[in-house]
Amino acid sequence: MIEGLRNVPVRRLVRALERDGFVYRRAKGSQRLYRHPDGRRVVVHYHHGGDTLPIGTLKQTIEATRWAEEDLRRLGLLT
Repeated sequence: MIEGLRNVPVRRLVRALERDGFVYRRAKGSQRLYRHPDGRRVVVHYHHGGDTLPIGTLKQTIEATRWAEEDLRRLGLLT
């Protein structure tokens, strides 16, 4: 599942977070904190919108969102 997200730009990941209800809270350097009303929180390392995340960082980000494969398809991250 993560392999299919390898080339997803950070900008597209952030848009998916916002579509799913995550709200931008604050930034500290290149780290942006997003919170969901149900209590989930995700830190996205955002340098340039077109950059992609290393596979380990991407995996941790997806685990923090608690998205399943069906959620990734619904949000347009997987085809």
